[in-house]
Amino acid sequence: MHKAHILVVDDEKLIRWSLKEYLQQEGFKVSAAEDGKVALQVLSDEPVDLILLDYKLPDTNGLELLQQARCLQPDLPVVMVTSHSSVENAVQAMKAGANDYVAKPFRNEDIGLRVERVLETGRLRKEVQHFRQEQLQRFGFDKMIGKSSQILSVFKLVERVLPLGDATILIQGESGTGKDVLAKAIHYGGPRSSGPYVNITCTALPESLLESELFGHEKGAFTDAKAQKKGLIELAHGGTLFLDEIGDMSLYHQSKLLRFLEEKAFRRVGGQRDITVDLRVIAATNRDLKKLVEKGGFREDLYFRLKVIPILLPPLRERTGDVPLLVQHFIQEYNREFKKSVKGVTPALMKRLEDYHWPGNIRELRNTIERAMILSTQEHLGGEDLPLEILDEPSGKTSSESAVTLTRKGINIEDLERDLVVQALRLTNGNQTQAGRLLGLNRDQIRYRIEKFSLKIKDDGESPVLHEAEHGGSGD
Repeated sequence: MHKAHILVVDDEKLIRWSLKEYLQQEGFKVSAAEDGKVALQVLSDEPVDLILLDYKLPDTNGLELLQQARCLQPDLPVVMVTSHSSVENAVQAMKAGANDYVAKPFRNEDIGLRVERVLETGRLRKEVQHFRQEQLQRFGFDKMIGKSSQILSVFKLVERVLPLGDATILIQGESGTGKDVLAKAIHYGGPRSSGPYVNITCTALPESLLESELFGHEKGAFTDAKAQKKGLIELAHGGTLFLDEIGDMSLYHQSKLLRFLEEKAFRRVGGQRDITVDLRVIAATNRDLKKLVEKGGFREDLYFRLKVIPILLPPLRERTGDVPLLVQHFIQEYNREFKKSVKGVTPALMKRLEDYHWPGNIRELRNTIERAMILSTQEHLGGEDLPLEILDEPSGKTSSESAVTLTRKGINIEDLERDLVVQALRLTNGNQTQAGRLLGLNRDQIRYRIEKFSLKIKDDGESPVLHEAEHGGSGD
């Protein structure tokens, strides 16, 4: 299998033959052309991965052919070949977009090294472009999910912020509300999407290492500093720096961060000169920074410096109508990952998911759907696929509220009891133990009521409970 297709363009027959023989021995597929016309014909007929291009040709020169070749294949790497007396031509070629140049006379081995280097750089550039495109498709702002008024107000604010590539943003919200996802959406949906996205979790590093990781260090700055190291802030140049869990950063490091935010400059540990970077800063925390400032746990000046654009992400329990959208999104995601074809969830289960208070927010919902997708063998996820804590959660009624409203017409207790048993069995897809747990009954007690009301279990996955008499009474 050939490593790459190389086109050698040179009017000297011996050089063309020598380069072709050498590069073929190195595993490359090689085409050769003696002038610009033949070279353009080769480029029109098939894809080429690199051109070795002589500057002087019978019908054109290397600069003109380079421009014509790039019209046919825009990202085509070019290594220009010049004579020793034509260094100026080589400089012009580099300015015109050539990736490298080599002067005649040359050794074939030198050509081989340059070809490998240029091809590797091109491969890395394509991988980075492909990765960024994948990230954009996955985390782009248009992939944000929700229709509730609470989340739509957040989306409107973000849309206004997206074009502002320099505005510092502070995202606050409970754990699991998607602060990191929103930060990525802002990065990949904004003008800095082609730059790096550097995520720093402030609690993931020991205090003793955080400064060095953030700002880097010079060789000999401390005992183990055997070489110069760039910090994460420096690596984020041109892109976005995401500071997660900023509320847990120590006061000492807060002061260091404040200087950087004010000046967009810093010094490596042990360094003597300021380094300036161009980036957007997004910070996030699940803590109430305002209260933390009042208690002395967070610098007030840093707090105001961070909250240029404050965004508060609402908890999932307040996002009315968003749970079904998120559930379907996660089902589609895990269908792809697990090679399954789950269509959705049963209506009873969806009602339970919407009623649950989700203390872990979207992260907990995602994990719940992932677990259900792994365990389920049905086309629709059911109650038996849920963790017990979701099934066991009380309805959320307070002591001053009633689950049933009693009118002057009265109510049939037997009908109410039967209806509750039916609901419990449907919610759990006929699992008698789980249904009994929902009603505070043991297995024998729930089985007694199934017999009492002449209920039978169906296995079609749609309606697991059926009363034998369409219009019967209590069934005593």
